[in-house]
Order: sequence, then C-alpha cells, then structure tokens
Amino acid sequence: MAQASPNILVVEDDRETRALIAKYLRTNACNVTTVADGREMARAMTDHRVDLLILDVMLPGEDGLSLCRKVRAESQTPIIMLTARGEAVDRIVGLEMGADDYLAKPFNPRELLARINAVLRRRDAAWTASATEGATALSFLGWRIDVRRRELRNPAGARVAMTSAEFDLLRTFCERPGRVLSRESLLDLTQGRNAGSFERSIDVLVSRIRRKIEPDPQQATLIKTVRSGGYLFTPTVEAAAAANDRS
Repeated sequence: MAQASPNILVVEDDRETRALIAKYLRTNACNVTTVADGREMARAMTDHRVDLLILDVMLPGEDGLSLCRKVRAESQTPIIMLTARGEAVDRIVGLEMGADDYLAKPFNPRELLARINAVLRRRDAAWTASATEGATALSFLGWRIDVRRRELRNPAGARVAMTSAEFDLLRTFCERPGRVLSRESLLDLTQGRNAGSFERSIDVLVSRIRRKIEPDPQQATLIKTVRSGGYLFTPTVEAAAAANDRS
C-alpha cells in the first residue's frame, strides 16, 4: 500500500456489492467509506480525505462516467471504475473520462485490492518524480523562490518576508504543482509530524501565503482549496538558477 491505511471511497448502489467490497478492504488495512450515489459521494468527498475512489458506472441519477469526469476536473484522486459491462468500448470510455483503472463485474476482491495497490503505487511514483524537486531555485508567474537562501521575491524583484513554516509550505507546493495535496500529507512533507503539529495549522499557513502571493486572497487562484480535502498549486513551476549562480 502507498500508506498504512489509505482512505477508500466506494460508490456502488448495490448493497451486497458495497458490503462485500467494504468488508474485504477493511480486513486488508484500508479505511472504507461507502455511498450509493453521486450526491452521497459529493458529501463524502467534502467531509473526508479520499485517497482512492471506487466508482460504479451504473448508478441511479448521475452515472459513474459523468461523476468520473467531474472528479477529474477538480482533482487527481485515483479512480477505479466498476461495471457489469465488460466490453472494450466501455473500458475505453471510462479511461478517457479520467479513470486510472477499470474492473468488470463479477470480480475477485483480491483482484480489486491488487489494482488498488497498483494505482496507489503509480500515483506515489508520479508524485515523487518532479523536475523541480531538488532545484536550488524555483519560479512561477514571475515569482522566485531561492531554496538555499530561503527567500521569496515578487515579480518586481523585491524580497517578501516569510516565516520558516510559510516558506517550507510554499516550497512544497512549488515542488509538486498540479497535484492535490491533503493537509495530512502537507504536514508530513513540511513538519514531519512534529509534536504539536495539527492539520488546521496548514489552513492558517495557506491563508498567510495567499495574502502574500494571490492577486485577490479572497478569490484564490494560485492555491486552490479542493473539495476532496486538500490544496492544489495551479501555476506552472520551473527550475531556475540560484541568485549567486546568475551572471
């Protein structure tokens, strides 16, 4: 598993199938939340961090393909589609909508678990492979972060005062642009779960950073709050030469 107890959200209208999936995954070190339709899914994704979504195609009301497209437009939460129809065209459509994998019913729960593990491993591998990680300086939209000097400069070249915690969080965002990061993962990346750290402290730091870099902190566009319980850094980030490396 990508972590000790990943949070899995199962969206399945068949009660027996829901119960079967939940029971098996819980016995295999997963935290599982189950819902029956898109409305319940939306509430669950607002209330909980979701590491992976298991989404049935045939649902009452809005179908799974439409829900998949909506989720993918807002986050990079991994999605495994389930369907009673195993035709290749259905699988292709699901993948085109943004699903990470596709499993036809009936299926062996062990295969589902194996696919969950594989999808989470691929996600983690992608998250650790970034051209900006390890760079001595980073830039986005004219802003510049000097990692060695621990300085932030605005597009005009003026230094912007930041606390150590603010700098570490902004650097973490810049090293992982375009990825939805949960509060828990941000704590791990910036503070290492030090004693006294708590997830709401991330919200406070994000608010402070927004006041320094956002054109309008009340309508944030650079650091977006994501419904699934985290934040997304939207600008394109590039590695740059550190100040003392420039001619």
